[in-house]
Amino acid sequence: MDYSPLIEKRRARLSELEALIAAPDFFNDQKRASELMREHRRVQELMQDWDQLLKCRRELEDNQELSKSDDEEMAEMARMEIEPLEQEISRLEEKVQYSLLPRDTTEDRDAIVEIRAGTGGDEASLFAGDLLGMYQHYSEAKGWKFELMEASPSDVGGFKEAVCRISGEEVFRFMKYESGVHRVQRVPATETQGRIHTSTATVAVLPEAEEVDIEIRPDDLRIETCRSGGAGGQHVNRTESAVQIFHLPTGLMVRCEEERSQMKNREKGMRILRAKLFEAKQREEHEKYSSQRRSLIGSGGREEKIRTYNFPQSRMTDHRVGYTSYNLDGILAGQINEVIAVLQHAEMQERLAEEGLA
Repeated sequence: MDYSPLIEKRRARLSELEALIAAPDFFNDQKRASELMREHRRVQELMQDWDQLLKCRRELEDNQELSKSDDEEMAEMARMEIEPLEQEISRLEEKVQYSLLPRDTTEDRDAIVEIRAGTGGDEASLFAGDLLGMYQHYSEAKGWKFELMEASPSDVGGFKEAVCRISGEEVFRFMKYESGVHRVQRVPATETQGRIHTSTATVAVLPEAEEVDIEIRPDDLRIETCRSGGAGGQHVNRTESAVQIFHLPTGLMVRCEEERSQMKNREKGMRILRAKLFEAKQREEHEKYSSQRRSLIGSGGREEKIRTYNFPQSRMTDHRVGYTSYNLDGILAGQINEVIAVLQHAEMQERLAEEGLA
């Protein structure tokens, strides 16, 4: 397919963006300025990739011609260049294709990640803790900020439930694939006969919502304060800093007690509530749009089993794309770039087919 007409539209848009950025009042609206700067960076990167792609294509043609030369030494040198150029062209074509797709407006957003222990009792809570650690390590490797917003520890050192906020560059673009049921197969420490147990934990990744995305009326809320339930000595005993927020129209309830300040807990609770309401709104719109199509990466629903972590075989399998890795220790240490790249590729191929760009 000839992408030149689409590229020229993006080139024209780049000129528009540069004119807007140069305007004296550009930074008067910080939110709009930030959005336009991100768009400018993306379009500029697309132009660089496109120019590099054209350069590689020309070099490939030259080397293919030289490979037919009567000068055997020159022909051999040209042949050695062909395969690396073909690989680079394939990589750049994929990047250009992805950049030309209609932009998912949530991809640039920060994410709220909610992890809950599922079936399996204490072992499920320990696995929920493993997943929380995996995402914390992954965030650190990406240069993102990881913030624990709410947690309910279990008696054995894991978590019945944990909610964290991850902020940084394009967090939701990478984290969105983690939503679903994660299954673990291993021998629990309390198992005396060496039998493998199967447990689950549920992950929900929500794009962080802004106030303009969701209107929450004060009349729709019931906010209660109570004492924190965790460790904390005199502060817990004497101060009602924990906050419970009930959204009456939907029945949603959010509780926050991680902070010593009631105001901070309320602020965190509203962040989580806003993200939950935004996710529900998006899910409804997505279901209308995708009722007639198959999704290679699944629905991202909480009920869908997406991965199995098998400790005896040091194996992790992502069932959506049939990807298997035998580096389980590395994955739990946050090395999940490779599986996310495979999922991104699968989603991109599906979206390219839908847009007629494949």
